[in-house]
Amino acid sequence: MKKLLAAVLTLSLTAAFLAGCGSSGAPASSEAAVSSEAPAASQAQSEAPADKVYKIGVVQLVEHDALDAAYQGFVDGLKEAGYEDGKNIAIDYQNAQGEQANCNTIASKLVNDKDDLILAIATPAAQAVANATTEIPILVTAVTDPADAKLVASNDAPGGNVTGTSDLNPIKEQMELLQQLVPDVKKVGMLYCSSEANSEFQVNLAKEQLKTMGIESVDFTVSSSNEIQQVVESMVDKVDAVYTPTDNMIASGMATVSMIASNAKLPVIVAEPGMVKNGGLGTYGLNYYNLGKQTANMAVKVMVDGTNPGDMPIEYLEQTDLVLNQDTIDALGITVPQELLDQAEIVRTEKAA
Repeated sequence: MKKLLAAVLTLSLTAAFLAGCGSSGAPASSEAAVSSEAPAASQAQSEAPADKVYKIGVVQLVEHDALDAAYQGFVDGLKEAGYEDGKNIAIDYQNAQGEQANCNTIASKLVNDKDDLILAIATPAAQAVANATTEIPILVTAVTDPADAKLVASNDAPGGNVTGTSDLNPIKEQMELLQQLVPDVKKVGMLYCSSEANSEFQVNLAKEQLKTMGIESVDFTVSSSNEIQQVVESMVDKVDAVYTPTDNMIASGMATVSMIASNAKLPVIVAEPGMVKNGGLGTYGLNYYNLGKQTANMAVKVMVDGTNPGDMPIEYLEQTDLVLNQDTIDALGITVPQELLDQAEIVRTEKAA
C-alpha cells in the first residue's frame, strides 16, 4: 500500500510539473504576438499625416487680375508640392467683393471652422483675419508692407502667427518709366483709395521719388468705386500724367479709369501688369501668379513641417516685368523709346465680355 501511494504521489507531481510548464509558455507566446504587432501599429501612426486632409481657408478682398492670379498661383504651387484640393487639402475660398465688413464676417467664419491655415489676399483681408485670431497660422499675399499695416512686428522677424509675401513694387523704376514715356511731365496725379493702407504707403514712396526728380505730385482719392469716374474726370487738365499703385479698388475699376484717361490723352502709369491689360499705359510690375506660388511654398513649411510663422521673414519677389499696352500707346499718340520696346511685353486691352 505504501508503495502504491508513493507511485500515485510521484505521478501527481510529474503531471503538475508538466502542467506548470504549459502555462508558463502561454504568456511567452502572448508576448511574442504583441511584439510582432507593435511595429505595425507604430508604422500606422507614422503614416497618419499622409492621410490627413489639411483645411485651408482663403479670404480674398475683391476680384481683379492681380489678386486672382495670386490665388491661382497659390493653388497651383500647392499642387506642385503634392497638395491638391479635394484630395489631401480642402480649400474654402471666400471673396469679400471689396467690402471690409465682408472681410470681417469671412474671417470669423474661417476661425470658427478651425482651419489649419488661413490665406489672406490683400491688406484689408489680412487685417481682418489677423484681428480674428492669434492662434491659427496666417499667410498673407499681395500685401505691400505687412509691418506698416500692423500685421507683423517687423518684416524681418514677424514674431506672431502671421507671415507671407509682399507685393512691394519697384516704385523708383516706375517713376523713371513715367518720365521716359512722358518726357515733359511736370505734375503727376496720385489716384488711390483713401482707406487702403498699402496704397498710401506706395504713394508716399512715389512722391518721394518724384520730388528727387523735380516733379510735382497731387493726391486724388476715392472712398468707393462709385467715385472713380468723377475723380478721374476731375484730373483732366490738372495733371500731365497719373500714377496709381496696386490699389484694389482702382484695379477693379481700371476699365473706367483708362477709358476716361485715354479719351483725354492723359497717360496712366500703373503698378502691376493686370492693370496694363485693362488699359493702363505701362509698368514695371510683379508677376502675381509667381507671388502666389512663392506663398504656397511657405504654406507647406507652416502647415506640414510645423514651422512657426513668427520665425519666417516676409518674402519678396525680385523679378519684375516691363509691360506696355499698344492700344493705349496708339490712343495717346505717344512715341515709346526703342530701348523700352525692345525689352517690353506688349499687350492689348482686354475687352469686357
